[in-house]
Amino acid sequence: MIEQRRAKRFELELPVEIVRSGSAYMSTVGMTRNISSGGILFVGERTMEIGGPVEYVVTLAAGTQGVVSLRCVGKVLRQQKKAAEEPEAPLTTFAVSLERWEFQRSNSHPQMNVV
Repeated sequence: MIEQRRAKRFELELPVEIVRSGSAYMSTVGMTRNISSGGILFVGERTMEIGGPVEYVVTLAAGTQGVVSLRCVGKVLRQQKKAAEEPEAPLTTFAVSLERWEFQRSNSHPQMNVV
């Protein structure tokens, strides 16, 4: 079987925070496995409704100049729980689409007002 993808996947492990799943706001973190222009594959601890909307933030870079993030909106395409015989904590792998996105930059050092 030949796998045909619309977009090239990049194997990247980056922090991801789920900020909304469906109509529920939350703050749960995970780690990406791969990223493409069509979505991300990540590992997390919570379950989400397949087909439901999701809002997430991927941290691309963090350093002395601040944090650069990608804030995204998409849908949960699929999820797969780890097998019970695996010794690690129970985690779930999620595939999430990327339908809308924007870059965000935040300063690591607060602005100082000089009087």
